[in-house]
Amino acid sequence: MRRADPRKPRRLARGAIAEVAAGTLIMARSPLQINTVPAVSHDGGKKKQANKKTKPTVKKRKLYKTRATLDRILRVCYPAGDGRLVLRTEQNWNKDVEPIAVSEDANTWSFRLRANQPFLYFKPCFVRAREFRWSVGPNQLLLMAGRDERVFYPFFFGPDHGRFSRLIEFPSKILGRVHRLRVYLPPGYDENTLASHPVAYMQDGQNLFFPEESFRGHWRVSETSQTLRAMSAVEDFVIIGIHSGDRMRDYTHPGYGKYARSLAEEIVPETQRLLRIRPHRRYRTVWGSSLGGVVSFYTVWEHAEVFGTAICMSSTFSHKDNLIERVLSEPPRDVAFYLDSGWPGDNYEVTMGMAMALVSRGWRYGHNLLHLCFPHAEHDEKAWGLRLHLPLQFINGAVARASRMGAPVLGEKAYISRRQKFGGRDFDKLRARKAQRARMN
Repeated sequence: MRRADPRKPRRLARGAIAEVAAGTLIMARSPLQINTVPAVSHDGGKKKQANKKTKPTVKKRKLYKTRATLDRILRVCYPAGDGRLVLRTEQNWNKDVEPIAVSEDANTWSFRLRANQPFLYFKPCFVRAREFRWSVGPNQLLLMAGRDERVFYPFFFGPDHGRFSRLIEFPSKILGRVHRLRVYLPPGYDENTLASHPVAYMQDGQNLFFPEESFRGHWRVSETSQTLRAMSAVEDFVIIGIHSGDRMRDYTHPGYGKYARSLAEEIVPETQRLLRIRPHRRYRTVWGSSLGGVVSFYTVWEHAEVFGTAICMSSTFSHKDNLIERVLSEPPRDVAFYLDSGWPGDNYEVTMGMAMALVSRGWRYGHNLLHLCFPHAEHDEKAWGLRLHLPLQFINGAVARASRMGAPVLGEKAYISRRQKFGGRDFDKLRARKAQRARMN
């Protein structure tokens, strides 16, 4: 039984992505060249080849090389049924790498990989009788020098793009109106049912996906998610767009109190019931821009037991809220924040003011706080969509994830040190009392 060889490398522009005939996107393995991996068909026949003389191939010198051989264990999870999984790597796209261990339920396959370079591109493959399938989508990047312990969730039969849900509607007893949500599900969601995903709750959901739904342009969220996936830069997200009602009422003081409560007590449980999303608050983020950034900050600050991170773009802090005062006067929450703005205008000054308030209360830049400003960026959906990739990487990029490994939630180390300093349970009681007084005010 003969398997097709990968095609010879083609020269492409630096960092380019090539689309192969089988419809698979393959990321460049080096700045100079790219290998495409074709789907393999086993019909028992041999393809006719032209009887041509071929020039001898010259083995190119490796651009990246480590003196020591680096060793990694890689786990791949897939409901293989009566099939099995192997790996193919750039070291030899024609050679199977067999697993060193398989879980009792035959869903998790462990592989040992060695390389004398800081990274290795690989592709899981599904084998069943005479059937052989490459996983759909780009080659996966394994960082040999890191401690990234995530599990890879391949798929083999579905399309290489995500999909959108129908418009989900359900009543809110807290707000006295109907919530309207649309969900973006990443590629492979319907096939690899073992995977659960981080979730992003985004305000002004009608501006995220489709121009015909938007009132001010749209963010092109699915396109950005797809690009980051091709880069192996972040894990796949489930993205939930929450359609806005009366923005001035729901996104500012005091109306954002009810809205945030509805998000924490109604939307989160309903989406947790409908979707395969991770249940821990570390994997729940709340996003918004302008007034939407304000209500996102408030929601995470007020409901730190439900959410882990707020992403606040071009936020109107102190316009119709008291959040800077609360940050300066209340016990710090164990949550993380991404803040950004354009310049000039675009709420540049108040965004920087909020970032400084957080730093003064113990938030650490690059760990549980990131603040950026963008010269000449406008206050609109196009500008926010262009920088969407930054908070996605801050929250769940490979390097960010490795730096926080071992902490059950964002900011845990800072919280533990303050808790120990101020007396354990007494510190927790103080936080609860101050939070209750703030809600009453």
